[in-house]
Amino acid sequence: MQPTTHRYATVNGLGIFYREAGRQGSPVVLLPHGYPCSSYEFRNLLPRLADRWRLLAPDFPGSGYSATPDDFDYSFDGYADFLDGFVKALGVERFALYLHDFGSPIGARLAIKAPERVMALIVQNGDIPYEDALGSKYAEIERTWRLPRSDMKEKLAEAVDEETFRKEFLNDVRPELAERIPPDLWKLHWSLMTPKRKEIAVELIAGLKENRAWFPQHRNYLARHRPPTLIVWGPQDGYMPEQSARAYLRDLPDAELHLLDGGHWLLETNLDEVVPLVRDFLGRVWASGTSTGGPSRGGSGP
Repeated sequence: MQPTTHRYATVNGLGIFYREAGRQGSPVVLLPHGYPCSSYEFRNLLPRLADRWRLLAPDFPGSGYSATPDDFDYSFDGYADFLDGFVKALGVERFALYLHDFGSPIGARLAIKAPERVMALIVQNGDIPYEDALGSKYAEIERTWRLPRSDMKEKLAEAVDEETFRKEFLNDVRPELAERIPPDLWKLHWSLMTPKRKEIAVELIAGLKENRAWFPQHRNYLARHRPPTLIVWGPQDGYMPEQSARAYLRDLPDAELHLLDGGHWLLETNLDEVVPLVRDFLGRVWASGTSTGGPSRGGSGP
């Protein structure tokens, strides 16, 4: 295991905190985080892969220990532009993408900007671009879309509190798995919440409505470029159950699919199962030199 370093960089004039593990010159894995989290979600994964890869996990503007400027575009498009600036600031030209939660539509937008940069995708309970395969909890968000914009945001704001954060991190896993999820996740991230950051969270969740219209672009990217893809999934997920994972096979029929006995936050509950799957997959991708534009290696799992 290699140590993780904690650093700051200036990206497009913004002070950005990021976690890094691995040696300069090693193949890069980029890890955009989900909501309501930060790069902290990857703290245990980074040292487990750093002997062979260089892992980069930034805190988005308005999250974690990064700056919260007033003039930033806090949207999925804005965050994708930020990630583009981040990899350029660090001199990274090619990378694999780990897509989880909101990091999935953000990372997919980054991939679409320059598909040739993306060596592979690892999709782990990411927000999917298949509206017919979403879990029951997504219906709760969709019901707010029928409200006027101001009323919708007011309703969503009621869900941005510490108790809801706790529920987001536990997210329907069985009790014995819930015991593996540390309270630090919701306690830490709620302690970093400010009135401005709450506004940002509400706007981003409200942006899911507009993001629905972007689904065809996401699916087109997958079907056209066929990046080598590992799908590792926890079906105990009210937002993204098993059907959500299997939906990716419509556009990525050669992707490797592994369903684990866990939920949305597999890196907390099933890390020892995720790590060897990721190591094997990335090792084969870089050994073959396969990049986006060709079919994935391997076949679908169970």
